[in-house]
Amino acid sequence: MSRTSVPRLVIVGGGFAGLWATRALARAPLRITLVDRRNHHLFQPLLYQVATAGLSAPDIAAPLRHILGRQRNVEVRLGEVVAIDRGQRQVQLADGTRLDYDLLLVASGATHAYFGNDQWAAHAPGLKTLDDALALRRKLLLAFERAEAEPDPVRRAAWLSFAVVGGGPTGVELAGTLAEIARHTLRNEFRHIDPASATVRLVEAGPRVLSTFPEMLSAKARRQLEKLGVEVVTGTAVTDIGEEGFRLGERFIPARTVVWAAGVAASPLARSLDVLLDRAGRVPVLPDLTVEGHPEIFVAGDLATLRQENGQPVPGVAPAAKQMGRYVANVTLARLQSQPAPPPFRYRDFGNLATIGRMAAVVHLGRLKLSGTLAWWFWLAAHVFFLIGFRNRLVVLLNWAWAYWSYQRAARIIFGDAGTATRDPEPPAEG
Repeated sequence: MSRTSVPRLVIVGGGFAGLWATRALARAPLRITLVDRRNHHLFQPLLYQVATAGLSAPDIAAPLRHILGRQRNVEVRLGEVVAIDRGQRQVQLADGTRLDYDLLLVASGATHAYFGNDQWAAHAPGLKTLDDALALRRKLLLAFERAEAEPDPVRRAAWLSFAVVGGGPTGVELAGTLAEIARHTLRNEFRHIDPASATVRLVEAGPRVLSTFPEMLSAKARRQLEKLGVEVVTGTAVTDIGEEGFRLGERFIPARTVVWAAGVAASPLARSLDVLLDRAGRVPVLPDLTVEGHPEIFVAGDLATLRQENGQPVPGVAPAAKQMGRYVANVTLARLQSQPAPPPFRYRDFGNLATIGRMAAVVHLGRLKLSGTLAWWFWLAAHVFFLIGFRNRLVVLLNWAWAYWSYQRAARIIFGDAGTATRDPEPPAEG
């Protein structure tokens, strides 16, 4: 396998797939280099909580060097991989550095997809990174401040008009939390506006929200959203988004804050592999998660596409990425030990969860279908359990307990000059 005594494994991406593979190979006779353009692992399922001021950045992220500090066969490299040379078995970083590999795992994740309308990105930010969450938090909080200072009632209404495009879990969670902030968190804090008068719309082009859930739970989620004050619009696609608002078909709706939660596309790095990609830019992989014709290259997480036995693709969710990462580690260990390869990868679906607001959520676990308060407690326990690190679990639990009893959100500080539109840096106070 190796051109040296100890094989070299390069892992691109410190997300769920990359990190789970790395940790599963802690005792393997390998030289592992984990490359990521950010220095932290992010618990993406709670990213919307940072965007809506419920949590601060360190609550849902941990430095990769800290997580892997005691794993002696790993070197963490901060950098961005821009190209893969399959012939030379090298990856190239943005600074020109080249890293040799004997084995390669590409798990660089996904980014926003605007379905060919990339100009919308300037007016409808998505939510994939901490930078995205902090920029969105600033945008949301500033909207209420702009409304408070706006004397014109029409313009004020536009500042108090919020839209979330996309009815998946992220869109549902964002819309529900925004409605809760407007109706409870900000109550009695302004003198010229009533935050509760804000309009929060959730727009889904398909026939229902949470389309991956059973129809019964989808309907309950919609009712819970509407009970919170969210206007749910289904069956109508957004046709344009600009600075002043967006269009539903031919109808223009003034809204100074639009959030994009409707689509994702694979990392552009996939094109470096020089294989035929699917429509979302993902890499088709063999059942052992390798690239056809290149058994030394694995692809996992949101970057990979693989059909299950039922004909459906493995979903782009955190549990699937974790399972893929562990599977790549098992295949690698079998090769190192000259053992038979494990059976083809098989995704185990442990269910879907989505929270809607205070004491409102939906849970689908096989035949078990929950909604309301019980589902909310289940959602809370599951997310706290899967956070990395005791500090993260404790802090998140305390913040949620405080928010539950007080309706207050702990990270509502707007940083930077309020007269500018620059992205706010994460402050030291949140560390």
